[in-house]
Amino acid sequence: QVQLVESGGGSVQAGDSLTLSCVASGRTLSSYTMGWFRQAPGKEREFVAGISWGGGSTSYADSVKGRFAISRDNAKNTVYLQMNSLKPEDTAVYYCAAATNLRRPPTRWAYEYGAWGQGTQVTVSS
Repeated sequence: QVQLVESGGGSVQAGDSLTLSCVASGRTLSSYTMGWFRQAPGKEREFVAGISWGGGSTSYADSVKGRFAISRDNAKNTVYLQMNSLKPEDTAVYYCAAATNLRRPPTRWAYEYGAWGQGTQVTVSS
């Protein structure tokens, strides 16, 4: 089973940028579709972005399209989420997740992701 550890969260102002990282151990990352999800207080966990095992296919939630970018470096066993033009509504705990479903585009369904990190807090103030 792959283990995932996120980092890079923090408190920023609206309009700022942050880059989240997710480092995998235990298994090679190239075996997995990777995704980022987030959960705000009182809300359900929601899909943010996904990337195929080779990085050639990505998918995004409409709310972040054009502002966020997911990428991966399989040699470093790391997935990134570049977040630009952050808004207060982006405030949430962000989770990295791995799925063995390798179809394209990457799945948006949380139940298809079998491994999860512990999450990293992102707080955006206005």
